[in-house]
Amino acid sequence: MAQVRNVPKRHIAPFVGPSWHIAALWLLAAVVAQATIVHYVAIRGVVPSLVLVVVVWYSIRADARRAAIYGLLAGICEDVLGARTGAAWTIATTLTAMSTSVLSRGFFADSIPLVATMIAVATLLRALIFWMVMAAQGYPPGLGFMHFREAFLAAFLNVIVMVAAMAVARRFDLQRS
Repeated sequence: MAQVRNVPKRHIAPFVGPSWHIAALWLLAAVVAQATIVHYVAIRGVVPSLVLVVVVWYSIRADARRAAIYGLLAGICEDVLGARTGAAWTIATTLTAMSTSVLSRGFFADSIPLVATMIAVATLLRALIFWMVMAAQGYPPGLGFMHFREAFLAAFLNVIVMVAAMAVARRFDLQRS
C-alpha cells in the first residue's frame, strides 16, 4: 500500500479587489474625464489626476501583479493621449501602482487618513519617476523647482478627490444598509 505523505497545501488568499470589468469602466471614465473636462478645474496650471486616483483605488485592493497590469494599462492610455511623453506615463504609473499595492498590504482600504496618505505618496512617487524617465529621454533640465511645486499641489488635489470619492461611496453604502 502506497504511503500518502502529508504535504501542506500552500495557502492562496482569494482575490477580494474590485471586479475587472468595474475597474476597467472606472479607468475608462477617468481617462475620458482627464482628457476632456478636468483641465477646467486647473489651479495654478495643475489639475488632479483622476487616472492616478483610480489606479491607487484599485492598487490598494489588489495584489502587486494585478495592480501592475492595471497601472500599465492606465499608463498606456495616458501616453497615447499625451504629447511627446514617450513611455514616461506607462513606466511611472506601472511602478507607482505596484509600489502602492505592496505598501498597502498592512492596512484597511477604507481608512480615509491612510488612503489620503497613500494617494499623496503615490502622486509624489509617480511625478518623480515620470520626470526621471523624461530626463532619460532627453527632456531639458532646469525646471525642477516648478515640477516639484506642481507635484505637491497635484498631491493635495488628488487627496481632495480621493477623500470626496470615499465620502460619496460611504454615503451610498449607508443608504443600501
